[in-house]
Amino acid sequence: MSITRFSRLGFILAAVGSAVGLGNIWKFPYVTGEYGGGAFVLVYLITALFIGIFVLIAELLIGKIGQSDAVSMFEKLAVKNKKRWKFAGFIVVLPLIILSYYSVVIGWIFHYIAISFEKLPTTVKESTDNFMNLLTTDYQTQLFYHTLVFILVTAIVLKGIKEGIEKINKVLMPLLGIILVILFIYSINISAFSKAVHFMFDPDFSKLTSTAVVVAIGQAFYTLSLGMGIIITYAASLPKHTNIVKSSVLIAIIDTIVAVVAGLIIFTLLFDKGAESTKGAGLVFISLPSVFYEFGSAGKFLALLFFIAIAFAGITSAISMMEPTVLYLIERYKMTRAKAALICSAFFYLLGIVTLFSNITDYAPSLQVGDKSFFDWVDFVCSTILVPFGGILVAIFVGYNMDREKIKEELIPVMGKSLFKIWFFMIRYIIPVALVAVILNETGLFKF
Repeated sequence: MSITRFSRLGFILAAVGSAVGLGNIWKFPYVTGEYGGGAFVLVYLITALFIGIFVLIAELLIGKIGQSDAVSMFEKLAVKNKKRWKFAGFIVVLPLIILSYYSVVIGWIFHYIAISFEKLPTTVKESTDNFMNLLTTDYQTQLFYHTLVFILVTAIVLKGIKEGIEKINKVLMPLLGIILVILFIYSINISAFSKAVHFMFDPDFSKLTSTAVVVAIGQAFYTLSLGMGIIITYAASLPKHTNIVKSSVLIAIIDTIVAVVAGLIIFTLLFDKGAESTKGAGLVFISLPSVFYEFGSAGKFLALLFFIAIAFAGITSAISMMEPTVLYLIERYKMTRAKAALICSAFFYLLGIVTLFSNITDYAPSLQVGDKSFFDWVDFVCSTILVPFGGILVAIFVGYNMDREKIKEELIPVMGKSLFKIWFFMIRYIIPVALVAVILNETGLFKF
């Protein structure tokens, strides 16, 4: 079956749409606040350049040469142990598992869009009570929005590469950009903006720990949707003469700009009202809603724009999470796109219901293992262990198991011999070690 191809713009927007997600607008600001601001941002930018872009090039390389689903590409391109390398294709299932709880979180965002039309919480306590009620009691609302996300994502993926994924990214990504520009311009005119700039770009290296460096590596990797087969799958649909080095740099730059702009907007709003950057769900669903209320009549409009922006980022990432497994089922088992998409969407939807109910007080005890809920375990195992491990597999595969001459033919004309040598050295030796450090640190097996 021939692979349907993106246009060049369509590919860039789809890849950026995959990369720009909750990791940029939700996770990046709070980890920046947690690890000291400017020094962390500097390390993040450096690692995005030397870790993110280099692995991005490797994934685009596999997809462009392989021209199939991710599992088949590992088998096809391996110069030895072809049958064993098919097991690296497990990474196509990984984003589908992540989507099970990602869909629930996007559902929370849809709920907060509705709240923005109604009544924002007036205090942090009210905001906390509202969110905890949603999370631990109100499964009907969560189930409604999870179902809505399921329908939207399935409908888009059913349309295919050109009519579904490319078209929706051509609409949502520019709209996301426009909303962020509006919020950024508003932030510039707030006195706390200078404080936010100082916090994010004036590095205090006394606050930079070895743990912060490792977290910055993980964040740079996570935010580009690497290690999950998404970029590999999208790259199989690249236009034939695409310069994958330029594309990698462009994707990484846009993704990083979104993260930095989101950070400036959020810290400006928080600092202006004397609020704190809390970790995880607390930042978006507790701190910010009550901060928006304090902006008076403009607050509802700001809240609406902000949550719509996150929803757009979430939806474009969600559709990218389904496509690797969908393409695998189409290519390997000759399924129709409709059948493959419905199987994948049913999987993430049903698993999402389990993750949703694992936070509900009445059901949590039976869906908890140790000190974590099923929701937390899925998040922890996927984002902390399996995503970086997927990146390690990609680096080892390209560095040691692909035909080096084919790699040179593809990359030397677009990056030159000197840069190619640096890239290849990083892929073979530095990046696998860096990602092992991320896993060891995040799992607590070894703290740096």
